Amino acid sequence: MQPIPIIEIKDLSKSFGSFKAVDNLSLTVNQGDIYGFLGPNGAGKSTTIRMMMSLIQPSSGYINIFGMPLSQHRSSIARRIGAIVEKPDFYLYLTAAKNLEILGKLSGANVSKKSIDAILDTVGLLDRASSKVKTFSYGMKQRLGIAQALLHNPDLIVLDEPTNGLDPVGVKEIRELILSLSREQNKTIFLSSHILSEVEIIATNMVIINKGCTIVEGNVQELLNKGLLKVNFMIDKPKQALECLNNSRFNSSNIVITDTAITIETEQFFISDINSLLVANDIKVEGIQSTRSLEEYFLSITKP
Repeated sequence: MQPIPIIEIKDLSKSFGSFKAVDNLSLTVNQGDIYGFLGPNGAGKSTTIRMMMSLIQPSSGYINIFGMPLSQHRSSIARRIGAIVEKPDFYLYLTAAKNLEILGKLSGANVSKKSIDAILDTVGLLDRASSKVKTFSYGMKQRLGIAQALLHNPDLIVLDEPTNGLDPVGVKEIRELILSLSREQNKTIFLSSHILSEVEIIATNMVIINKGCTIVEGNVQELLNKGLLKVNFMIDKPKQALECLNNSRFNSSNIVITDTAITIETEQFFISDINSLLVANDIKVEGIQSTRSLEEYFLSITKP
C-alpha cells in the first residue's frame, strides 16, 4: 500500500535579513508516522515549525499539508492540526477542565464535559480535572498542553520539544502518551526534540537538519544500521577470538573483550563473515547483538 503524505516540504527557505535560518529544506511525513525532527541548536527547527503553523511566512519554497498548499488553505488545514509550540500557557487559577473548556470555545471545538473528560483521561489527568493548574507539576502541564492540542480531534499533532525540562518520570509519561496517540488513535505525530534517546525509542522515521538544510531522512532503524555498528558477540573463548580477529582482515583497534563477549566496530554486511570466522576457529557464538545509538549517528553527521 502506497504511503499517504501528510506533510510535504519542498525547497523551503527563510531568511531574516542576511541570515538564512532555513535553506532549501525538504522532507516528507506520511500518515501514521511518528516523525522525528532533529538538529543541533540553531539548525532551523523552530523556524520550520513556525512556518508550518503559519506563524511566519517562508521566503521561498512550499509546504503542502493533507495534500493542500498551506499558502492557499490555512484555515482548513489548521482545523486538522493540534500543536504545542514552545511552552503551553494556561489560566493557573482555573481548573484543568475549565481551561480546556475556555480554550476549546476559543478554537471552535466541541467541548462538552464528556469530551473534555475523555481527553483528560487520554492524557492521564482525569483524576485532576477539578484541580487548579497552579498545583500541577511541569510534566502535568505538558500533558495538559497535549490535551489542549487534542481538543478538536486533529489528524496531525505537532510537538515542539514536549519533554523539555522534564524529569525522567515526566519524559517517560510523555513518551507513553505519544505512543498511545499513534497506536491507539492513529494520529500522525511530528516531533521536534533534542532528547535523542527518546526519539530513537518512539520515532518510525526522521530527518536530521543542520544549518537549515536536510542532512539525512529515512526510517530510523535503517539509518542506524548504516555505517559502523558496535557488534557484541557472546562467545566462550574471548581471548582466542581476539587473537583470531587480530590475525584476520577484521583487525581493528576498536575491539573490546570481557569474560563472556567480544565487541567490534564493523559494518552490517561483515557480521555474518565475522561469525563464520569465529565458528571456523572452534569458538562457540551464543549470541550476536548489533547497536548504534541515535546520539552516535547524530554526532557523526552533524559534526563540523
